[in-house]
Amino acid sequence: MNQVQYRTQVAQPISALEVNKVLRNTYALLSMTLLFSAVMAGVSMANNWPHPGIVITLVGYFGLLFLTTKLRNSGWGILSVFALTGFMGATIGPILNLYLYRFGNGSEIIMMALGGTGVIFLAMSGLALTTKRDFSFMGKFLMIGILVAFFAGIANIFLGIPALGLAVSSMFVMLMAGLILFQTQQIVQGGETNYIMATVTLFVSLFNLFTSLLHLLGMGFGED
Repeated sequence: MNQVQYRTQVAQPISALEVNKVLRNTYALLSMTLLFSAVMAGVSMANNWPHPGIVITLVGYFGLLFLTTKLRNSGWGILSVFALTGFMGATIGPILNLYLYRFGNGSEIIMMALGGTGVIFLAMSGLALTTKRDFSFMGKFLMIGILVAFFAGIANIFLGIPALGLAVSSMFVMLMAGLILFQTQQIVQGGETNYIMATVTLFVSLFNLFTSLLHLLGMGFGED
């Protein structure tokens, strides 16, 4: 799942105070949604909920994403963000249980994926906040790359080709790292002024980054 709606041009310059407010609100909301998503994943794991399947997952994700986009300029948008991120947390719970039950070192793989996600997020965010280089050119490339990787991943659900699965996960790791860099700089440069949509983009980036690293680590280091 990926937020593929970008703003690559600044219509009007905004003040540093407004930029800092958007950045602060984005990180605050992102922290809360990550915590809520983790709680929902824990509930899903504790109750051993089955995975809802690809159709329900996609319909739920894109439906809630569309709703959040429509409500982004109102207080209801915040509730929609929590609904979206909570739903995503619930869907990843069964996947985490699968790794715990399938691999003898499943907990280590999950922790490595979490650690890798954190390191990449901090590195890309730090670069976006400190560099003077303009990365706005990445917008179209990221959009095309995400669409290609998304449809390749959907195709591989039916094809079941391990090499293609690894390629898709590797693509997502690079694309999500780039998206974190791009989105954060968009906030810093005033290209993204809606903290709700900025939060959704960063959350989805982290979610896909984590699941992709989880797949790669499971394939490479999983112990049956």
